[in-house]
Amino acid sequence: MRWWDIDPVLLLERELFPEDAWSRGMFWSELAHARGPAATRRYVVAEEPADGRIVGYAGLVASSSDQADVQTIAVARDQWGTGLGSRLLTELLRAATAFECAEVMLECRVDNVRAQRLYERFGFAPIGVRRGYYQPGNVDALVMRLTDPANSVPDPVQGTETHG
Repeated sequence: MRWWDIDPVLLLERELFPEDAWSRGMFWSELAHARGPAATRRYVVAEEPADGRIVGYAGLVASSSDQADVQTIAVARDQWGTGLGSRLLTELLRAATAFECAEVMLECRVDNVRAQRLYERFGFAPIGVRRGYYQPGNVDALVMRLTDPANSVPDPVQGTETHG
């Protein structure tokens, strides 16, 4: 993901997460740490090959030498069921491996069963709940952890292109 992707990403963000969408400033802040020798972030977008429309995006932060956190994964509704979420998550796990992280953490809305199934297919396991994590809706977050991301089994699917 680059700065010129922020506006199309924001459109998708607001469509998918209307109550707790990230702001332009939040994406700018994340991207500020995604380049150069001291980079601690990896953000990617997925584009529809036919027209270049952004149909998904994902981001990860390496918070320490042994742990990474999935910050976001989003897939346009018309792409659900195509394997795009798997491809995006695969890219994040590759980044976690490149950052030499031994585990990857994430939070997922307790009512987002589709996402939970995706994470479980990659080996993430629930480890706790954060009450009222998603605001302003006061929705709980399921905390999940994956140990050894380098050995997770990705689900390769074709159809869209991803780039950082």
